Amino acid sequence: MKSLTLIILAGLAAGSYAAALEAPIDFYKLYDNPEAHVSLKGKLTTSDRTALHGYPSEHHHITTKDGYVVGVFRIPYSHKLQNQNVKRPIVLLQHGLTSCSDAWILQGPNDSLPYLLADAGYDVWMGNARGTSYSRNHTKISTEHPSFWKFSWHEIAIYDITAIIDYALATENGQGQEAIHYVGHSQGTTVFFAGMSTLPEYNKKIKTAHMFAPVAIMKNLGSSFVRSVSRYLGNGGISDTLFGCQEFLPHNEFVMALFFNLCQPDFMLRPVCDRAMESLYAGGRVNMTAMPDAMATHPAGCSTDQMLHYLQEHHSGYFRQFDHGIKKNLEIYGTEEPPEYPVELITAEVHMWYSDSDDLAAVEDVEALAKRLPKKEMHHMDDKEWNHGDYALNHEVRVYVNEPVIAIMQAYESKNSGM
Repeated sequence: MKSLTLIILAGLAAGSYAAALEAPIDFYKLYDNPEAHVSLKGKLTTSDRTALHGYPSEHHHITTKDGYVVGVFRIPYSHKLQNQNVKRPIVLLQHGLTSCSDAWILQGPNDSLPYLLADAGYDVWMGNARGTSYSRNHTKISTEHPSFWKFSWHEIAIYDITAIIDYALATENGQGQEAIHYVGHSQGTTVFFAGMSTLPEYNKKIKTAHMFAPVAIMKNLGSSFVRSVSRYLGNGGISDTLFGCQEFLPHNEFVMALFFNLCQPDFMLRPVCDRAMESLYAGGRVNMTAMPDAMATHPAGCSTDQMLHYLQEHHSGYFRQFDHGIKKNLEIYGTEEPPEYPVELITAEVHMWYSDSDDLAAVEDVEALAKRLPKKEMHHMDDKEWNHGDYALNHEVRVYVNEPVIAIMQAYESKNSGM
């Protein structure tokens, strides 16, 4: 949801640039003109960004059982440790709604979780859900066809996440590992809960799971934006039909290229991006150096059905599968109402990281879900102002979250080193 703010700011920043010029300029002509004085560069990928810091970096393309091709990035080992020939436990990081793998590395090698994990001896994988900027391919369907966008986070859970887990376990240099560590933020937690309860056999492939801002039950969320939108969407009306099965914020190469370039570290207009971010995120809680990179890489795309599914959760107060309407529900589920996810079947070790000021993951909802989980540990953030986006951009994220998570993983590895 925060991505909407980034789009608005990008528009304001672009407008500031145009106003600063002596004469009006046609950006479309500028973009198409190969001899233009201001050229637009291609977007740096997650792999490009990690490689710039000296880390070995790989870009993998994984085909799911239903034909989607998801892009996944990997930091296989640490160039500082040169540990490519020793056992490196696998970690999968999964992003939130409208986000992508770039979100994990925004704060650079000193604070971002992927770099810290690599330097702690882990084999790090960063997933990208179908429909995001790195996962816009299918073996048969074009992104221009509505059928491509006919998915919610349920399909991401049972197809994308399972495919990435299996692929990572099969690509770990013959170390014989049978399970991974998992970290999810927001939607990255939703797909874990949905996937592990729908396909409980995958629990044996999880060592520890870390849920940043867990989103499943949404009865008590405090977001005024979501509550306002839910008056019109997610209730099964005609607006749902019109809104569904399409790309949210359709991908526009020109506009996104402009955003990327406006906020690139070495571009002359970077100060415009910096000032725009500073005007919105005051108070010193956010790493302002990282904000322009967030603006340059987000929003990363999603299906409107993902949003509808979340709005349905808010309306119903339950954590359950997509509601297609009574007639189709009877055809698919055999019941008029969609079934709840049986989270009681999640037997993996789940760590819930949550906070008082998160307007999308209310404390009451997180704790209500946790009561149904067989094996969980609660981590209620001491910082009373900690919010949904702080897991990516708070300047103290290394101390509050990343180092404690790594310590838990290390303790697990030490305890089970003989297995």
